[in-house]
Amino acid sequence: MTASTSPTDFSAWIGRTEEAWDVLSRNLVKRIAATFGEAAPGHGDALPHLWTWCFFQEPLPESQLGSDGHPARGGFLPPADNRNRMWAGGRVEFIAPLKVGGEAHRLSTILHIEEKHGRTGALLFVTVRHDYSQDGRLCIREEQDIVYREPNPPKSGSGTPSEAGEWSETITPTPTLLFRYSAITFNGHRIHYDHPYVTETEGYPGLVVHGPMIATLNLRAFVRAHPDKPVRHFAYRGVRPLTLPAAFQVSGCIEAPGKARLWAGNADGTAQSAEVTFD
Repeated sequence: MTASTSPTDFSAWIGRTEEAWDVLSRNLVKRIAATFGEAAPGHGDALPHLWTWCFFQEPLPESQLGSDGHPARGGFLPPADNRNRMWAGGRVEFIAPLKVGGEAHRLSTILHIEEKHGRTGALLFVTVRHDYSQDGRLCIREEQDIVYREPNPPKSGSGTPSEAGEWSETITPTPTLLFRYSAITFNGHRIHYDHPYVTETEGYPGLVVHGPMIATLNLRAFVRAHPDKPVRHFAYRGVRPLTLPAAFQVSGCIEAPGKARLWAGNADGTAQSAEVTFD
């Protein structure tokens, strides 16, 4: 960023790139499988959908983290001081499977930054594209939406229970589940494990369930219900947070040939909505 760039002018961040390499190790794959309570894929098997989020994490020392546990702002991502970071949603294209045990590469590019003002105050939206490759082949292309919002009370539920789906799984989140997912994703965000911080500083009623974990479980429920339908594209959007100890459901229905609608929620309403396209 040049000296003449205004603190609110984020144009210098557009087009920034960051590269990361990782080995899709069987040890971490076993830990992910244990976290989700399922069998671990073997060496050379396809990495399950969205398990990529557990890899390519930069292991920063604690001195380089902000007060909320996230990496301090102003590095690859633009600065957004005094705002809370949220993983708002995204879109994922599955081109070819990544294979367990092999080395893989991720190229991240900042595509778009936009400042908006809503009922809850100023919002900074950042869209990052991640290209995941293995053996020189592009396997997954993802666009991730990040939002930085001013501190304010979290959005409450609608009070209208989520609709029933053609398939549904009930998830009962526990502190152990949240801690383990934070561990396998090397996520230091304190809203997922620090009860005094999340309730007293950020105003949530309890520990917050990870948005990407909800998306992973939501897509897994579709795959379990339709093992013969290869997933090609997955788009998801956070509606409101889910907090412990309330159970929630991941559900869905087929809307048209090759297209399904998914959602996650509980008695207080929908928390995440999603769409799947498949063969």
